[in-house]
Amino acid sequence: MNFPDKLEEDDTIALISPSGSAASLFPHRLDAATDFLEKQGFNVKEYPSTRGRDSYGWNAGTPEERAEHLMEAFTDDDVDGILATIGGLTANSILPYLDFEHIKENPKFFCGYSDITVLHYALNEKANLQTFYGPAAIPELGEHPEPLEYTTEDFLDAVKGDWQGEKTASNEWTEELLDWMEKEDLEKSRERKDNPGYQWLREGEAEGELIGGCLPSILRTAGTEYWPSHEDKILFLETPESDPGEPYPVSEAEADVAQLKLMGILDRVKGVIVGRPYQYSPDDEEYFKQILEDYIDVPILYGADIGHTDPQLTLPYDAECELNSEQNLFKLK
Repeated sequence: MNFPDKLEEDDTIALISPSGSAASLFPHRLDAATDFLEKQGFNVKEYPSTRGRDSYGWNAGTPEERAEHLMEAFTDDDVDGILATIGGLTANSILPYLDFEHIKENPKFFCGYSDITVLHYALNEKANLQTFYGPAAIPELGEHPEPLEYTTEDFLDAVKGDWQGEKTASNEWTEELLDWMEKEDLEKSRERKDNPGYQWLREGEAEGELIGGCLPSILRTAGTEYWPSHEDKILFLETPESDPGEPYPVSEAEADVAQLKLMGILDRVKGVIVGRPYQYSPDDEEYFKQILEDYIDVPILYGADIGHTDPQLTLPYDAECELNSEQNLFKLK
């Protein structure tokens, strides 16, 4: 693997929008994320497409523009790390325009989630780069009045290279949606719920390197040159929103899990970690759990702090992971 350098005080983090155009709609969220990073001692750099918006309205620029600015961030000697502003739907459209050999020669910390899964998979396969599945600037680091402590502590540990150790469940979590367009997020904090902790849908022990991401986004690289090996790995999965505030249908989640089964992926991995599903009703959640049990025969840890609910862990791809249901253990080493 190509490992990025650890970030230190006065290093520069580039804020990049490789997919969606939310930064153009909610600049106050990106400004808040910038303030947070600067308070941690980092410098922040933006590119023309960071707050861009194409003619369709849902992309931060054309595929060529978004790819160009991501490449500039990787090759700019003044940039030390790269953070996605948010996910979206079309990160896959920039893949043909990326120069993975140049990226391989300039390994840097790269973090994001959701649709950014596509880039994680491509960078893993084509540039052998260890990247990080974790918070994005707008939804997590732009939180008012400040980002959630569990999220920021794990994120800052990851950027500094201190991600090893046991990953215990958060004490509380939230999935409340406040209207960013109306700036409801500036009027109050989101409501928190008590976290019941990890559940083991299938007990057992497993060890392997981490790989995974957002369930439908993973499949966007399937059958392409950007698809990495899953052999003997620990697969982590999480579900997105379909529309703002709306859950990803359980029926579609089943179709995606079934596709991973058909591809043989679920028979090649050693264990599976599943993040809290976003906005699922109690019935939906029970259906989802049953689907996972029906299709997966290896140990399953359920309810991890991964993905579209908050807070979030920052998980390094290809890190060695240990799961043990008897010890309720989720550990990176």
